[in-house]
Amino acid sequence: MKSSEVIERLRKNGCRVTRQRRLIVDIILKNDYTSCKDLYYQVASEDDSIGVATVYRMIRQLEDIGVLRRIERIELME
Repeated sequence: MKSSEVIERLRKNGCRVTRQRRLIVDIILKNDYTSCKDLYYQVASEDDSIGVATVYRMIRQLEDIGVLRRIERIELME
């Protein structure tokens, strides 16, 4: 999916598309993350004014509009 398509879906669902939200979408689309925390660290390295709550809210919004799916993962210790 392209960034422009995600942005359009956000707009259609009544979400304001801010610079911070665009950055989060771009980073998600360019990388493969194993956790929300990893995503936050990458976003914060690009713009330290973006807080962890903003990233988590954006992930929730993207889930709500069907752009991404968050999964829980448990790994067994050897």
